Amino acid sequence: MRLAWDTEELRSPETLVVTSPDFADGGPIPRIHAGVRLGGQELSPALAWSGVPSGTAELLLVIEDPDAPMATPYIHGLALIEPSVVALAQGALSAAHPGGAGGVRLLRSSSGRGWIGMAPPKGHGPHRYVFQLFALAEPLSIGSKGGVEEAQPRKVLAAAGPVLARGRIDGVYQRP
Repeated sequence: MRLAWDTEELRSPETLVVTSPDFADGGPIPRIHAGVRLGGQELSPALAWSGVPSGTAELLLVIEDPDAPMATPYIHGLALIEPSVVALAQGALSAAHPGGAGGVRLLRSSSGRGWIGMAPPKGHGPHRYVFQLFALAEPLSIGSKGGVEEAQPRKVLAAAGPVLARGRIDGVYQRP
């Protein structure tokens, strides 16, 4: 499966450091972040980052599940973030109740807007969730009706760039 991370348009030096107080890189993501139907609270994990270069117009956050049984990774969240923002509180990517997400524009994900809680198919094993942050040199612009806020996620990714820096943190979740 091809992540946003692997596309030519989004390549750059990996100088952003992305962390989460909710899970370690490569470690398990707590159930609280899963979908409600799996016993979670559908809260996006808290994230923090450093190393945003000067000249960054905005940050693009892309959260993908490359293990979803689909032709392309499932996008669990997509957001544009002002470069002065250095962290997101737990739940900040919720479309219904943004948790102090000033400076954040929630975009369309694979099946909604904002964070879509983890919900891998029963018996499908562990899924990786890749939280990718890209420092864009220019504001993202899409000329179609509704602009970037209404664009399909893959169109947003195709329009992003040039990228000054990038970073990521990966977590794992398995349906109980």
